[in-house]
Amino acid sequence: MHPKQAQAPEVAVAYHSAWTRGQMDSAASYLAPDVVCHAPAGTLNGREAVRALMEPFAAMLTASELLAVYGDDHRALLMYLTASCTVPNAPGAELYRIEDQHIVEIRIIFDRLSFALARGDVVGV
Repeated sequence: MHPKQAQAPEVAVAYHSAWTRGQMDSAASYLAPDVVCHAPAGTLNGREAVRALMEPFAAMLTASELLAVYGDDHRALLMYLTASCTVPNAPGAELYRIEDQHIVEIRIIFDRLSFALARGDVVGV
């Protein structure tokens, strides 16, 4: 008997749970070595590049709430809220493509305005 393969939402939630708790070694283990990540700032290639993007963000989190999970065998969509000392309410969403139990592609969407306001780049919206 073969062990049950996790569906994409299970892999995505496990990855999300690990990085939002700052467990970056665990989070990285869900990423394919050649993962491609499409983020608002550009495209990143490879596990180490994605980790370098996520690790500083994860380190500043004070809270994270998973709002919704949807998916099938190969795709998962997560919507969540994160909070830090500088940005108390930052909504985001990530679409994952998963093959052989590893994330091979991520598309990240988040509210950039909340971060721009915290940096003082935008005043009085």
